[in-house]
Amino acid sequence: MWITRVSINNPVFATMMMTALLVLGLFSYQRLNVDQFPDVSFPIVVIQPEYPGASPETVESDVTRKIEEAVNTVSGIKAVSSRSFEGSSRVIAEFDLTADAAVAAQDVRDKIALVRPGFRREVKEPKISRFNPDDAPIISLALDSGTRDLRELTTLADRTVRKRLETVRGVGQATLVGGIMREIKIYLQPDRMRALGVGVDKILETITRENQELPAGSISTGREDTMVQVRGRIVEPHQFGSLIVAQRGGAPVRLDQVASVEDGRQEMTTAALVDGKPALSIDIVKVRGANTILVADGVRAAAAELRDILPPDVKLSVVRDSSTGIRNSVADVKATLIEGAALTIAIVFVFFNSWRSTVITGLTLPIALIGTFLAMYAFGYTLNTMTLMALSLSVGLLIDDAIVVRENIVRHLRMGKDHHRAALEGTQEIGLAVLATTFTIVAVFLPVAFMGGIIGRFFFQFGITVSAAVLLSLFVSFTLDPMLSSVWPDPAAYGGKRGSVWGRLLAGRDALLEGIHAVYGTLLRWAMRHRLAILALAFAAFFGSFALVPLIGSEFAPQPDLGEAQVTIKTHVGSSIEYTRAKVQQAQAALSEFPEVEYSYATVNSGGAIGKNSATLYVRLTDHKQRSRSQKQLQDPIRERLSRIGGIEISVGAGGGLGGGKPIQVSIQGADIAQLEQLSQAVMAAMRKIPGLVDIDSSLEAAKPTLAVNINRELASDLGLGVAQIADALRPLVAGEIAGSWKAPDGENYDVTVRLPREARARAANLDGLYLTSTLADADGSPRMVSLRQIAEFVPTLGVSQINRKDLHREVLIGANPSGRPPGDLGRELGIALKEIEVPAGYRFVIGGANKDLQETMGYASIALALAVIFIYLILASQFGSFLQPVAIMASLPLSLIGVFLALLVTGSTLNIFSIIGFIMLMGLVTKNAILLVDFINQAVKAGKDRHEAIIESGNVRLRPILMTTMAMIFGMLPLALGLGEGGEQRSPMAHAVIGGLVTSTLLTLLVVPVIYSYLDDLSAWAKRKWGDIE
Repeated sequence: MWITRVSINNPVFATMMMTALLVLGLFSYQRLNVDQFPDVSFPIVVIQPEYPGASPETVESDVTRKIEEAVNTVSGIKAVSSRSFEGSSRVIAEFDLTADAAVAAQDVRDKIALVRPGFRREVKEPKISRFNPDDAPIISLALDSGTRDLRELTTLADRTVRKRLETVRGVGQATLVGGIMREIKIYLQPDRMRALGVGVDKILETITRENQELPAGSISTGREDTMVQVRGRIVEPHQFGSLIVAQRGGAPVRLDQVASVEDGRQEMTTAALVDGKPALSIDIVKVRGANTILVADGVRAAAAELRDILPPDVKLSVVRDSSTGIRNSVADVKATLIEGAALTIAIVFVFFNSWRSTVITGLTLPIALIGTFLAMYAFGYTLNTMTLMALSLSVGLLIDDAIVVRENIVRHLRMGKDHHRAALEGTQEIGLAVLATTFTIVAVFLPVAFMGGIIGRFFFQFGITVSAAVLLSLFVSFTLDPMLSSVWPDPAAYGGKRGSVWGRLLAGRDALLEGIHAVYGTLLRWAMRHRLAILALAFAAFFGSFALVPLIGSEFAPQPDLGEAQVTIKTHVGSSIEYTRAKVQQAQAALSEFPEVEYSYATVNSGGAIGKNSATLYVRLTDHKQRSRSQKQLQDPIRERLSRIGGIEISVGAGGGLGGGKPIQVSIQGADIAQLEQLSQAVMAAMRKIPGLVDIDSSLEAAKPTLAVNINRELASDLGLGVAQIADALRPLVAGEIAGSWKAPDGENYDVTVRLPREARARAANLDGLYLTSTLADADGSPRMVSLRQIAEFVPTLGVSQINRKDLHREVLIGANPSGRPPGDLGRELGIALKEIEVPAGYRFVIGGANKDLQETMGYASIALALAVIFIYLILASQFGSFLQPVAIMASLPLSLIGVFLALLVTGSTLNIFSIIGFIMLMGLVTKNAILLVDFINQAVKAGKDRHEAIIESGNVRLRPILMTTMAMIFGMLPLALGLGEGGEQRSPMAHAVIGGLVTSTLLTLLVVPVIYSYLDDLSAWAKRKWGDIE
């Protein structure tokens, strides 16, 4: 090969090329960002409108549906889902993976602008963002002070800390949890309002109108301009009481005559607790696509700056950081990579018994690995679990080419050639086979990189990284290895003295290898005499492997142990925040009983836990080396312990990893809530019968107590009142209404809220005595006051607390967690059970969660596997110039199946995205051995040897490099297969599949491929006699 000849003739040039690769690779490595996985999230835009005081049904009909219908017409939309709550809604527009998130967000804004004028005036301007508030916070900070009250601390956190954190690149939202902001409260006194004939609308109008500053232009004196400003802002809170809200009998009615003014604080709507102690925290949710570690680092840097400017008595600390587990996981993969490389080089040394050969071969590893960092940087990749795992799995591959080249050069040296000639001819002789093996590996990984769907995005960087690394190793093997072999001769004598311990070990190794050669030679001769028996063995191994499939579970992705868990707690619908907080404290006290729990952090009515009866607990575990039980093993004990706390429903899951929500999900879609509830009860009953399904819950929660106000329209009309007028008057009294803001001396603005005192709206009977202002007037000209009980009837009833929608249909989502069984097996049983439930017309079941992802993965993986096999055939046919010989080589592909399934069964692994990709990877690896065998047979036949003799000689000559490369690959993947690091449980199935397949494929290939080659050669000879040359 010309590149080999150039390198041998110009050693300095070859050395400089390798040095350039190293320098550029190290330069690139320093600039690579770190993340847990490649960004596999779909671009989303979230619309969050607020409709204070409205029921979920009203929010759905008046706001949510209008937004859904508008957004559904945006180009590139994949799915639209929504949740309507009391007083608010959340519409999530999910776009195709190829959509630009910024463009999609602007398109959504344009659509919302068209429907916004059709909303009622009480509906606030919808917030549009590119992050999902339901996403778990990546980092949380807590503020604490021993001298300041909660209101003052909340103001400081909101005005200083939160605003600074929201400027960090990649932060989508910084949410204050457990805080109580300062607020000017105007507490209405209904009896005085009735006596003086003052309506709530008049009070709201007065506060809004009188508390403001207005420009009146400017006065020009010729030399200067003077601004004219009408100053009407209230300076002190108590001055609100002096505002004149009406005139009665020629005397002014001031606000303090019909209401009391209080400089107070907002009512508590959220809560945060650290190990059971109340806290004030800030949860950070990142923008979709942002790098978790970069955002966490940015937040920590901002927190360090804030500590310098915050008062000395205020402490700011990190109570949750998801990047910790990611850093540890990535660090463990790096360690795995180094350990695998060390083991691989050790295997090379054991076989070569020469430190010079080991150095020459081993140099390929660092150069190819470091050079790959350059390719990763050029493609814009990150150092994540997938790219690092690609390099870990590639360790054995990268040194394969160098081993084969070096072993062949050494063989030529032993034939008596000089080093220069041996390096050149040895490389040229094996060049075709090495090219073929490398290109087949690339042919396997390129389809993996370009698979569709989320799995394609997930493995894209994996496939490209492996391909780049393998091509680099090919380049190094054809340049550096021959060059060093030509200028750095090996001593004639190897190893130490035979009398030494090392010498005796070498003698034992030599004896073992000779024994293996002898046994293999005998088996190969027997196989060539009993070709049908070998074929029968191959078929039995292939078809027998499928019998193992039912014994192996399936799931989308194994659960990694990142040292964190998540517990969701729900109390009964209608619970107060104080009650829920008390239950959370009990749960945190129970969690502290586990020695593996380092601390817990809980939030109520925040993030994905919407509602005062919902809470989320983040449980931080101790380092995985310090505990005897894994995260997965702790889930059942935690679930059992928390289930003993009365009054709560719990769900225990993982805090990190792939996928969102519960692994087992069933979406029930239709129109009528009552019918959906019946179907959901039937589905949940079926799920409870399936062993292994736990934490079964429904998005359709229990009905919430509701007080219906039924208006007597005729009577109300006679008294000068309409439905809208009644609602407009009642809403501020009960829900409260913001009547502007008050500018404090510190320059900050605080809400001015008008509503009834808490005791006056605690029971339905309190509303019974309220009076409303009529459009009619009494004899003295004052508005007539009408008692609400005269025109309305109060009926206690029940109403839904939340309405879910998916793709313009109402939806009830049933979720469950697996316990003790793989999710894929549970999903199959659930699918069978769902078929037995009668579904009315217009309703349907949709399986979601990880099972849906698994089914999608299987489909895309099958396509990638088929493409890989086709590409392998195309490359081999081109390389060998034959239509039939590639079939002999590819006969080794199905022989790896039995090893894959056996390895997964023995190690307790499952069929998941990692083990499936491991199997596809095998397609490129197992052909390598067959290529080496067939290539040598062809060369021997061309040299004039008999076919049988060529096959036997090929087995003897190629056995050593086949064993070396196979052992190097197995030992290179061994650290990954052991899965000892943080998150190793997720990565190890890929190595299990590869190692198992390599072992059985190598053993069977050494016998089966020569047999099939002989059959195909016979077929070719027969075809030539009958039809001429078909090759």
